[in-house]
Amino acid sequence: MPIIPDVAAFVAVNGRQFIPKRNHVFQKRRLWASPEWINTGFISDFHRFHDRRINMVAELLARLGVANSAHTQGDYPVYTPIDGSRIASVTLEGKEQVVARIDSAHNAFLKWRTVPAPRRGELVRIFGEVLREHKADLGELVSVEAGKITQEGLGEVQEMIDICDFAVCLSRQLYGLTIASERPGHHMRETWHPLGVVGVISAFNFPVAVWAWNTTLALVCGNPVIWKPSEKTPLTALACQALFDKALKIFGDAPAALAQLVIGDRDAGEALVDDPRVPLISATGSTRMGREVGPRVAARFGRSILELGGNNAMILAPSADLDLAVRGILFSAVGTAGQRCTTLRRLIVHRSIKDEVVSRVKAAYAKVRVGDPREGNLIGPLIDQQAFSAMQSALTKARDEGGQVFGGERQLQDQYPNGYYVTPAIAEMPEQSEVVRHETFAPILYVLAYDDFEEALRLNNEVPQGLSSCIFTTDLREAEAFQSAAGSDCGIANVNIGTSGAEIGGAFGGEKETGGGRESGSDSWRAYMRRQTNTVNYSRELPLAQGIVFD
Repeated sequence: MPIIPDVAAFVAVNGRQFIPKRNHVFQKRRLWASPEWINTGFISDFHRFHDRRINMVAELLARLGVANSAHTQGDYPVYTPIDGSRIASVTLEGKEQVVARIDSAHNAFLKWRTVPAPRRGELVRIFGEVLREHKADLGELVSVEAGKITQEGLGEVQEMIDICDFAVCLSRQLYGLTIASERPGHHMRETWHPLGVVGVISAFNFPVAVWAWNTTLALVCGNPVIWKPSEKTPLTALACQALFDKALKIFGDAPAALAQLVIGDRDAGEALVDDPRVPLISATGSTRMGREVGPRVAARFGRSILELGGNNAMILAPSADLDLAVRGILFSAVGTAGQRCTTLRRLIVHRSIKDEVVSRVKAAYAKVRVGDPREGNLIGPLIDQQAFSAMQSALTKARDEGGQVFGGERQLQDQYPNGYYVTPAIAEMPEQSEVVRHETFAPILYVLAYDDFEEALRLNNEVPQGLSSCIFTTDLREAEAFQSAAGSDCGIANVNIGTSGAEIGGAFGGEKETGGGRESGSDSWRAYMRRQTNTVNYSRELPLAQGIVFD
């Protein structure tokens, strides 16, 4: 008997009613159908529907330059979180393929490191132009594969374009230092040189931007890149690789292995992390993942940029502009369905305004549209069933720890049986309990009351993570204290703007269990280079430092 995948989604979308009989046996997301049912014509209708969906993705990938065989001939299924249907099949690669990629990347490094940095920047400039040309298609693919709403999918590609522009300018500004020497007839300087092969391990929630942050900076700094994307989002990675290859072809004379892709599981990631020919690993993911990656890289004396968990807070002071604050809460708390590392997870609000603020946030949540991210909605799906289960588990714990929970229910289950849409949740907590101290990658906003500013700062800082934070206030003293050495202990501390939505011009990263790494703007480029101190003696004498006489 034939296997019919994702039939329930087809029934819902097409408005057809199907009541299974005893000879129809459901197994997970598949239906074994009897010959009697097949004869109704329902099966042929379903296959046409399912084929159209796959064809839509195939057409997107074709326009982005991805070979048909790359997403049709593998044995690893790729699903869209929009409705849980299979949209492609890719081939997973293992340790042998990773080692081969590292071999070719190292050979490319030996050539690329001698190319002048402004010339390296020209390749990145061309890549930025290719991204501009394909922004709409790549943004749509991000929406399909990661479940982001259209605006966020396009925004992620724009972030790639922005970091290209930043890196191009940076290619003429890899500045060193001139240092005064204590010895006559000497001068000292500090220079920066290419480091070597850079390994990038990325997560599903920003399937393309994080790779671009690392790759553009690594390239202008003289380093090739090997990328292992999340197994949940391999199609966007294939598309980025194809677009980069297009830019490389336009650029002309450059090593072919400057940017390579490995689609694999844990074994592939471990091979990349453990190889001493990869001096820098940039890894984005959970704190649990970072606890494994960091020590393994350190054991071989390599470097790591770790972008891990965030448990981000907003302090809402009684002087705040509440209209502005509620808008900031809304995007920060429910954008990307609460699946950003910078998502607002804790609202620390002054007790005198707590009830009013919670009421306003609930009203704002009630107006937010949940649904297919491509259809003008503001909240798309969670990435998969595991994410939904984690959210429900956290809400149960919040109730057990004395919290009052509003929202968090599954939505659109009849329409999308295999898509996990939820109402964003608010949990008013009596204290910063255990569940509040741990990050749950879902739209849950824990609300905590405070009485004085020092208490608010303590609540902000007493969690293990330290990525993003913000305060809404019109009190200058509070704003400055929040950003001071005695204020927020996070890598990002904003005033009158939410925790999410960082620009590429600033260094991105956090402290404590967030990992301590920095990517994107400012001087993050230094992580991708090696520092060298030079002393030149242009005299005819040989004086020693510290006045040492050695005659």
